[in-house]
Amino acid sequence: MEGSKKQEEQPLKSRTLLQETWRRLLKNKGAVVGMIFLLCLIAAAVLSGFIFDYDTQVIGQNIKERLQWPSREHIFGTDELGRDIFIRLLYGARYSLVIGCGSVFIGLVIGVIFGALAGFYGGVIDQVVMRVNDMLYAVPNIMIAVVVVSLLGTSTFNLLLALCVTCATGFVRITRAAVMTIRGQEYVESAYAMGLPTWKVIAKHIIPNCLSPIIVQVTLLIGTTIINASSLSFLGIGVPSPAPEWGAMLSSGRSQIRNAPYICVIPGLAIMFTVLALNLLGDGLRDALDPKLKK
Repeated sequence: MEGSKKQEEQPLKSRTLLQETWRRLLKNKGAVVGMIFLLCLIAAAVLSGFIFDYDTQVIGQNIKERLQWPSREHIFGTDELGRDIFIRLLYGARYSLVIGCGSVFIGLVIGVIFGALAGFYGGVIDQVVMRVNDMLYAVPNIMIAVVVVSLLGTSTFNLLLALCVTCATGFVRITRAAVMTIRGQEYVESAYAMGLPTWKVIAKHIIPNCLSPIIVQVTLLIGTTIINASSLSFLGIGVPSPAPEWGAMLSSGRSQIRNAPYICVIPGLAIMFTVLALNLLGDGLRDALDPKLKK
């Protein structure tokens, strides 16, 4: 009996941290559903550029087929200019995913650098970084983005830059808190005893051990950023028309909400399900990376 128990325990001990995290993530049904939905959405967004022609099928007009309800020819119907909503929805996923992931990635780099410096050195550096971060954190994210886009002008790139500013504040706080708990550990002192410079200690020994809360924050923040980007496009200061961004599709279809409500409902559902999938995946990653929940 003891020999069989040892054989069962051995594969568990031989698993790497990544393998163990993946195994625990697959046990979470909600995370698996969210991951499958996101993979399908990414694949559709990538393939749409090769299947559909942007000039004729995405932004081209066909007044003869305007305001057609969902049918076999047009799965999600057509809008007020006769454009196929299904094709525009798939192509618009490119804008939402690129803006969401891109702004979060840039905010991640900025936030981790300043958060690590503030948490590691403390003192004046910590006070300056955190007071500036607190001022930005006190202002609603959408208001910061509106100000930045208004100053720089309306474009996809400027929208991405505006949203990365709002993303960085959360990463600064999370990274600083994680670094402050890790900087006094024995392996950090051992790295110093070996003669490693400070930047190597931070990059190789401190930041890698802060990745668990940061990864969870990334997945959750992408969903929030997609909502903010859609909100700005809905207000007319996001992705410029006639690009098929989901928020812009909502804005252009609101004039027909009584005659053809599907023009607004379908892009709204796309935003809702995408954000829901990201939140489910984020919750699953949080549980999979939490050492207190390991079995």
